[in-house]
Amino acid sequence: MNTATIPVTDFLDILFDGRNKEYGAYALRRKYDQRVRNAMLGTASIVLVVIAGYVINNRLLVSGTHIRSLPPAIAPIRPIDPLIEEAKPLPPPPALPSSSPPPVKPSIKFVNPAVVADEAVAPEDAPPPMDELTIKAVGVTTADGVEDGIDPSLLPEGPGTGVIEAPVPAPRDDREKVFTGVEIPPSFPGGLEALARYLGDHIRYPHLAAENNISGVVTVQFVVDYEGKIKDVKVLSLPRGGGLEEEATRVIKAMPRWKPGRQNGRAVSVLYSIPVNFRLN
Repeated sequence: MNTATIPVTDFLDILFDGRNKEYGAYALRRKYDQRVRNAMLGTASIVLVVIAGYVINNRLLVSGTHIRSLPPAIAPIRPIDPLIEEAKPLPPPPALPSSSPPPVKPSIKFVNPAVVADEAVAPEDAPPPMDELTIKAVGVTTADGVEDGIDPSLLPEGPGTGVIEAPVPAPRDDREKVFTGVEIPPSFPGGLEALARYLGDHIRYPHLAAENNISGVVTVQFVVDYEGKIKDVKVLSLPRGGGLEEEATRVIKAMPRWKPGRQNGRAVSVLYSIPVNFRLN
């Protein structure tokens, strides 16, 4: 007899025939299908509520992000009339005080000495006695003056302007001179560290030297002139070949302007030398 084909009610009655149906097991078995159905419906309801809440929450968030808040109203700015002060005319410079020339000494006309007879000398051409020369100045004419005055030859020719002209600097005679030692030596822009970076960034190891494993130090001498320009570049060290000397000379000639050396407060040309190290890694 197959239990699957027997109605549940009849099967329970047969199973609990002659047993205590009030104990509880009979009631549990009898309402088993109802409890399973209620549990499935409750679980499905909870899942639907969670899904609906999630969807509603997303829609609220999306609608909230699309709300554009209007900028606050800005009151129009009233243009302000610029305060333009009328230019006041500058007062004229004060007039230079008129000064009278200082008093001068009495002067005696200079007479060219000549050997002639006393009676042939005119009184105005006679040489003055020595005691008069201590209080009088020798000039082109004979004129009166003040004993405490100045020599007439010290007076300026013509009226003065009251303006002192700036002194004209003496022409330089050391532009072509090359110094080997100065008070302040020339320097590369940025110092020695910047010079080392420049050499490392711009030197290209010659292919011929790399293929033949040629390396070493090439000492290059040059002149930093009074304007900071590089000139008269030449190699001092023994030739190593492979294009090392040519590459070192090329990089030195292409350097930017240096800060020139100074001697006695003036920029001068200075002889300088740099060792360029070629090393294969």
